[in-house]
Amino acid sequence: MTDGRASEAQSAHALLASAEFRRLVRKRWRVSLLLTLALFVLYYGFILLVAVNRPLLAMRVGEVTTLGIVLGIAVLVLAWVLTAVYVVWANRQYDPEVERLRRQLRSE
Repeated sequence: MTDGRASEAQSAHALLASAEFRRLVRKRWRVSLLLTLALFVLYYGFILLVAVNRPLLAMRVGEVTTLGIVLGIAVLVLAWVLTAVYVVWANRQYDPEVERLRRQLRSE
């Protein structure tokens, strides 16, 4: 390995071992797990509702629409919302922090 590459590898290793990087990884895991849990509750809550209370879902909301259709659409829309929440969080917080750590790595 050349001196430049060895130095770069040492910098990268130091960054990966740093408390800042570990904090960022923990934060990303927390956000990901929270949103995954919310999505899990959303989807499986709907499936559980289908399994245990079909008459409720068969109730008419309009002339031809049932509550099941409305809730099914709500599940899809809320899944998109959860995805959008992650994208906004990543764009505003995670990505700038990653870029800052990359610049820090390059400057060392």
